[in-house]
Amino acid sequence: MTLDADWAERWIRRTADTVAGRRDELTELDRQIGDGDHGENLVRGFRAVVAKLDARDGQDGATEAAGPRLVGDVLKLTATTLMSTVGGASGPLYGTAFLRAAKVTGRESIDTRAVVAMLESALEGITVRGKATPGEKTMVDAWTPAVDAAAQAASEGGDEAAVLRAAAAAAAAGATATIPLVATKGRASYLGERSAGHEDPGARSTALLLGAAVEALAERSA
Repeated sequence: MTLDADWAERWIRRTADTVAGRRDELTELDRQIGDGDHGENLVRGFRAVVAKLDARDGQDGATEAAGPRLVGDVLKLTATTLMSTVGGASGPLYGTAFLRAAKVTGRESIDTRAVVAMLESALEGITVRGKATPGEKTMVDAWTPAVDAAAQAASEGGDEAAVLRAAAAAAAAGATATIPLVATKGRASYLGERSAGHEDPGARSTALLLGAAVEALAERSA
């Protein structure tokens, strides 16, 4: 399966569908240790991205720009839209992640090495923007094992699909592993010891996002 701009667009559309379907779950997780708006914010943000993709693809009367479609173009559009439409911490963090990822995927298709670089760049953007490190009960606790697993899968000769699957599985495990942690970063840190016993909503949405990247592999282009 070629990881091209069509795949990147399917990934974003699948993410929009996934967060919409899991909005209540994400909202409840955030209500337990945060502001309770994570689910709604992500739904609004990714719906806005899909609307822009539709317009760019001519489904709303617009004409697609001439020239080759690059993976990074899709990711950059996603980044700028999330930054302008999503409030709270998730918009800037995910927006920065996609913006950094776009900078290393400015090509018509990406190979295994570029997939790892994309994930590494996304994590770097999040850690720089959020100033978080592993163990603080944030989305970094899902992104870090995802990047490590992707790099390991690539070093073992895995193809692009294997690398993405490894990343998604590690992110899901990392999100679950945040449950016993005591938050020391972000709004959840205000709860101190009471934050233990709850899964971090940003880590969970990270797992959903990377899972959507895998699901997009099997979907056909519209």
